[in-house]
Amino acid sequence: MSRLLLTEEELIRFEQDGYLMVEGLLDPEEAELLQRTCRADESLQQAAMDVKDAAGKRTNLTLWNHPGDDIYGMIARSERVVYRMQQLLAGEVYHYHSKLSAKEAKVGGAWEWHQDYGYWYNNGCLLPTMASMFLAVDEATKENGCMQVLRGSHQMGRINHNFTGEQTGADLERVELAKQRFELEYCEMAPGTGLFFQGNLLHCSDANLSDNPRWGLICCYNTKTNDPMIPHHHPGYTPLEVVPDSAILDLGGKSAGQTQQYLIQNEDRTSRSIIK
Repeated sequence: MSRLLLTEEELIRFEQDGYLMVEGLLDPEEAELLQRTCRADESLQQAAMDVKDAAGKRTNLTLWNHPGDDIYGMIARSERVVYRMQQLLAGEVYHYHSKLSAKEAKVGGAWEWHQDYGYWYNNGCLLPTMASMFLAVDEATKENGCMQVLRGSHQMGRINHNFTGEQTGADLERVELAKQRFELEYCEMAPGTGLFFQGNLLHCSDANLSDNPRWGLICCYNTKTNDPMIPHHHPGYTPLEVVPDSAILDLGGKSAGQTQQYLIQNEDRTSRSIIK
C-alpha cells in the first residue's frame, strides 16, 4: 500500500457512511486554475454530450477513459487522490474513467437517485470495489444542484435500476424505503473540495435553478482485482502512473486540446445516467 493519507477515523467513517468529504483537496490557487482552465477549454466543451432530464433541462457531459498529461489527468493521477482511493478501497486502483459535468445556471438538469455500481455491474465488474471522487469546480449549493446522498445506503448493496423518465435510476420503491432508514445529506462544497464515495452509495442531484453554474470533475476508479469480465466501453485494468501533487500547478493550466480521446454519445451506453 502506498503512502497513507487518511486516518483510521476517516476510514471508519467512510465504511459507515459510504462517503468522505475532503475540504481543501485542491488549495485555492489550484482550484482557481482548474476553474479557469475548464471554462477556456474549447475541446472539452466541443466534446460534451447534451444529456436531458425528464423535464427537458440539460447538463453537458464530457467523458474520457484514460487520464492524460493535462490538468484533469494530473488531478486524477495525483498522490492526494490515488493514495486516498487506495486506502478507501484497500488495494491497488486504476482509472476507470473521468467526466466533466457542467450544470449551467437556470438550465442544468436534475439526476435521479442511483448507484454508480448499478451501471458498472452491467459492464462485467463483479465486485463493488469501485468508487468515485467528485471535485467541485464551482461552489456547489442546494440552489445550484449539489449532490445529495443517503448516508450509509451503500450497505444495502446493489439495487435494481430501470428507466425513470429519460434516465436510468434506482428502483423508486426501494429508494423511498431507503429514505426512511438513511439520513439525507446535501453535499454543499466549496471549489476544490473533494467528495469520495463508494459505488453503491445512493445519490442524486436537483436541477440548477440558480444564477450560478455548478461544474464538477468526477474521477472514477476500479480495483485491480476487479478487472471487468466483459469487454465494454470503459477500460480494463491499466496501471496508473501516479504523479506528485505539485504536478497540478507545474502544468500551468494545460488542457488536453486535441490529444485526449473523448467518448461520444453513442459509445457511452450509460451516458444518460452517470452524471452526478
